[in-house]
Amino acid sequence: MATVTKKSSDGTHKSISTELKEDNVMVPEVIEKAPGIRVFGKRLRSFLFSTDIATICYTNADAILAVYPYTPHPAIISAIVKVANQPVFAGVGGGKTNGKRSIYLALSSEAEGASGVVVNVPMSNENITQIANTIDAPIIGTVISEYQLYDRHKAGVDIFNITAGKETPHLVERIRHQFPDIPIIATGGKNDQSILDVINAGADAVSWTPPTTAELFGNIMDNYRNTVEEQFRSGHEGLSLEEYEDKYDVEF
Repeated sequence: MATVTKKSSDGTHKSISTELKEDNVMVPEVIEKAPGIRVFGKRLRSFLFSTDIATICYTNADAILAVYPYTPHPAIISAIVKVANQPVFAGVGGGKTNGKRSIYLALSSEAEGASGVVVNVPMSNENITQIANTIDAPIIGTVISEYQLYDRHKAGVDIFNITAGKETPHLVERIRHQFPDIPIIATGGKNDQSILDVINAGADAVSWTPPTTAELFGNIMDNYRNTVEEQFRSGHEGLSLEEYEDKYDVEF
């Protein structure tokens, strides 16, 4: 398969891919401005927020933030870890899922090869401490308010995952001031400027939500439709379907 070589948009480096992988889900290049977090020696700047197996298989993100709105299940974690080419941080509960089940899920995730686990807002600090005493991997704690910071860190959270909507940059700035040495991941939003805002506020890494499969398919199908029209025109005197029908009094 022929390779494709390109320069980055800022001209700082070249990249090589193949025709079959040109359409990979690429995280915004601006995320490379983040300083990153070294986890087990690997520098992580971009965290893909997804559990879609196909998207995970075809992304250039540095890590996977595998958190979803259902009860965490070992089979899901196992499948994601097997497909991912990068470190996976697996959600192990926080709302309905907590207590011993979260501890077992955390231990199972580590055994499957996950690089760390993620605990959601409702999980108790006591439960987090139990997980921290059980696994040999970092704990990412989702934070939506500065009121959680001290107790979360004391309980065993190693990395703060800030997701506070439009208030995210402000919260990141507050946390960076209060906890200068704590790694911070922050939700980057939908555009380069919102990503830069959280990086400038002090985020070490950025979580990014990729387009849905339906959105990606929509773009692909639009391209297919345009290609089909171009092929028709090239074989029919450059005429559109309507023009061809009018000229030759035919209908399809």
